[in-house]
Amino acid sequence: MKDRDFSLKLEGLIAAQDRLPAAHPILPILSAKQSAVEAGIGGEERVAEVLRRSSFCFDNRIYHDLSLASNEKFQIDSHCLTPWHGVVFEVKNIGGVLEFKENPPQLISTKDDGHQFGYESPVTQLQRNCDFLTDWLWSRNIQLPIYSAVVLAYPKQIVKVPPAHTKLLFPNLIPAFIKNIPRPEQRLDPDTFAWLSAELLRCHRRYIPRPISEAYQIPLGDFLPGTRCKVCRRLGMIKLPRTWVCPTCDATDPIAHQRNFLEWFLVYKRTITNQECRRLLGVDIQTAKRILLSMGFKIEGNYRYRRYIMDINNFNHLLKK
Repeated sequence: MKDRDFSLKLEGLIAAQDRLPAAHPILPILSAKQSAVEAGIGGEERVAEVLRRSSFCFDNRIYHDLSLASNEKFQIDSHCLTPWHGVVFEVKNIGGVLEFKENPPQLISTKDDGHQFGYESPVTQLQRNCDFLTDWLWSRNIQLPIYSAVVLAYPKQIVKVPPAHTKLLFPNLIPAFIKNIPRPEQRLDPDTFAWLSAELLRCHRRYIPRPISEAYQIPLGDFLPGTRCKVCRRLGMIKLPRTWVCPTCDATDPIAHQRNFLEWFLVYKRTITNQECRRLLGVDIQTAKRILLSMGFKIEGNYRYRRYIMDINNFNHLLKK
């Protein structure tokens, strides 16, 4: 459920940077965001590894990057479900000296050079996710106590001012925290627990980030066209009858267009026209039409007004790799 879904945001950020000119003013912002996303992935993987190595003497199910919908969509970093209660963790991997502010709720990070950065309070994010999860359970006629904690991914993170009313943990403390939660009354019988465990998986929806161009207000014309080589990362692969060839490193790739359509999906927008396809891949009108039809995209409009509507499921065969 976890790694590939979350990395879509990272893939989009990397692809966008690779397609922008070297002096583009948005590049430092995208680079900083990429570093933050990579840190987040690293932090969540550390928590996941701790939980994988842990054993509990009671029934439990562990979920990571669980994306559900109540009144709105929400995403839980890590969730432990038991027949007695649920536990929600909000994982953060932010460097510097940390101060949790109450009014207004905010996390302040002071770096080694003295610069300060403000973030949305993890406490607020955690409470919001607990409320959403409670509503989601209520809609299924389940009342389950929800416990929670903010997790700092690495002990090297220094906390100057901790949150006043929220538990703060490092990953190695998570198993003990879960084990020490009281279990006075079993809320879910075995059949209900099994059903709810499956229902959480059934209702999980892959997290699809907004296209980078939309999220950062980057004009589509700023991005460089061309079919990217997966080996050397250069743009400008040439279409041959049954494959693509890179003029820079001579690598061949029969599905290079599919990988580049995924880049389009993550960077540009959710639809593409024949003209846009020709510019992206560097092919003629008939080749573009043949390639677009081969992808199984939904089609809207006719002739010159035709556009192809992309869905993440069009790329499932790539996302499994």
